[in-house]
Amino acid sequence: MAENGVIGRAGAMPWHVPSDLKRYRRLTMGKPMIMGRKTLESIGRVLDGRDTIVLTRSPTVPFEGAIVADSPEAALTLARERAKTRGTDEIVIAGGGEIYRAFMDRLDRLLVTQVDAAPEGDAFFPPIDPGLWEKVLDEPAERGERDSAPCRFIVFERRVARAASFEG
Repeated sequence: MAENGVIGRAGAMPWHVPSDLKRYRRLTMGKPMIMGRKTLESIGRVLDGRDTIVLTRSPTVPFEGAIVADSPEAALTLARERAKTRGTDEIVIAGGGEIYRAFMDRLDRLLVTQVDAAPEGDAFFPPIDPGLWEKVLDEPAERGERDSAPCRFIVFERRVARAASFEG
């Protein structure tokens, strides 16, 4: 995401950072991914080595291999099943903005690439509340020669439990 929270403009990312795409591949390989239809369409294909679960109101998605879910709960159920089959306990929420907002309250960790830019956009990452999220890593990324902007890798962990238990 950009410094101003932008994650997209007109169905694409307003930057090109191939070095981060390699990192993204490494971090997501072998894990189920939940994304919206628009995100899948912007990628243009189902990503190899990952289960792609598409959260959409449309009953069909024009990409072979995509798994369709019609609610966040259904997407999570499918992702948990796929994660168990793959022997991982991680599920990747891969965007876009509406999908991030739908899952933000259910996440324990955020892996963010922050692009050192503030482009105009029409898709945004939800605000990261510092009262709920602790920044545990913030390091500059090595800039590749084809990268259009410098980046930082930032990891946030949730400060408080998602579902507090109150006993009377």
